[in-house]
Amino acid sequence: MNELEQALATIARGADEIIKQEELVERLKSGRPLRIKAGFDPTAPDLHLGHTVLLNKMRQFQDLGHQVIFLIGDFTGMIGDPTGKNVTRKPLTREDVLANAETYAEQVYKVLDRDKTELRFNSEWFGQMTAADMIKLAAQHTVARMLERDDFAKRYAAQQPIAIHEFLYPLVQGYDSVALKCDVELGGTDQKFNLLMGRALQEHHGQPPQIVLTMPLLEGLDGVNKMSKSLGNYIGINEPAIDIVTKTMKIGDELMWRWFELLSFEVSLSEMEQMKGDIQSGALNPRDAKLRLAHELAARFHGVTAAEQAIAGWHAVVRGEGDTNLLPLTEIVVPAEGLRLPALLTAAGLTSSNSEANRKLKERAVRIDTEVVEDAQRVFEAGFEAVLQVGKRNFARVALKLA
Repeated sequence: MNELEQALATIARGADEIIKQEELVERLKSGRPLRIKAGFDPTAPDLHLGHTVLLNKMRQFQDLGHQVIFLIGDFTGMIGDPTGKNVTRKPLTREDVLANAETYAEQVYKVLDRDKTELRFNSEWFGQMTAADMIKLAAQHTVARMLERDDFAKRYAAQQPIAIHEFLYPLVQGYDSVALKCDVELGGTDQKFNLLMGRALQEHHGQPPQIVLTMPLLEGLDGVNKMSKSLGNYIGINEPAIDIVTKTMKIGDELMWRWFELLSFEVSLSEMEQMKGDIQSGALNPRDAKLRLAHELAARFHGVTAAEQAIAGWHAVVRGEGDTNLLPLTEIVVPAEGLRLPALLTAAGLTSSNSEANRKLKERAVRIDTEVVEDAQRVFEAGFEAVLQVGKRNFARVALKLA
C-alpha cells in the first residue's frame, strides 16, 4: 500500500460516506495541506465520546499533515440547530454561548494537537454582516429546497411550526465553508444536508466545492440510541478515569467493535479482525479486549498512570484481584444523623433513586466491601469509608463527612 492509499484508508476508517472522493484524491495528490473543518455549536458545556468521533477524524487529518479548523459556532449557537428536532430549538444567550465555548476549547485539545489546530468563531464574519448581506445570503436558496430536508418536511407535514430563523441555519453553516475556504468538511450523518449546502455556496462564490465526509452517530452505553447527555447513555471526556473504565466495561460485546472502529487510535482494523477471530476461537476473552479499549480511552483523557490505576481498581472490585484502595475516593457530605443505605447508594451515583436502591437490596445485588447487605434501614454516619457495589460492575469507594 503506497502513501496515498494509506492516507485514504486512514481517512475512510469508520466514515459513513465520502462525497466526491475522487476530488479528495486529486487534492491529496497536489501535496498541499488541505483545510479541514468541523463545526461545533456550544450548546452544552461538556463533551462526551460521541463528540470525539469527529475530533478523532480531525486528529487523523492532522497526523497526515493537514490544517484542521475547529469552528465554534458562537453565532449559529444563538440560532439553534434544528437538525433532528421536532420543535423550534430555544436559542442560547450570548453569555451562555461564550461560557460553553470556553469550556469546549479547553476540552478539544485532549484529542487535537493544539499547535496544529486553527480555532475559529463564526461570529468573526457573521458579526460583520449587515441585514442586507443576510438577505442576500437567504436569497441563494428556496423554501422548497429547504423543505426537502427530512426534519423540516416532517414538521411541515405535521403542521408543526417552523420558525424563519431555522431556515437560516443551513445557509449560515454553509457560508462558514465559504469564509474559511474549506477543502473538506466533517459532520455527522444527520448533518449531510447542511454540509452539502456548503458545497453549493462555495460554487456560488467561485470556490472549489468542499468534499463532504460524514461520520456515523456513536451509539451510547445502551447500544441503541445515539450517545446523549439527555438520555444518560454517555461517557463524558472529563469524567474520572475510573468512570470511563467502568462504563466502557458495561457496553455489549457487539458495540465494543463499533467503539474500537470509531474511537481507537491504537488498534488497526486488521488487528480488530484478528481480535474477533481470537474471541471466536476462545483464544481471547471479550472482557480483555474491552479492557484494552477502556484503558486507551482513559489514558487519552487522563494519562497512562491514571488509566492503569483505574484498570487496577476495576480488577480489585470486579475480579477480587488487587487493592481497592487504588480506587479514587469520593467524599459524600452527610447530615449529623447520617444517611440510610438507599439514600447513600443514590448519593454515590450507584442508583438513580432510593426506590431503585431498595429494589437492588431486595435482589441481594448490593455489597459493602464485598459483603452482601440487605438492610435498607441501616444508617451510615460521617467517618464511614468503604467500597459500595451495586451489581457486578457498578461501584464506588466513598468516605462520608459532615458538611
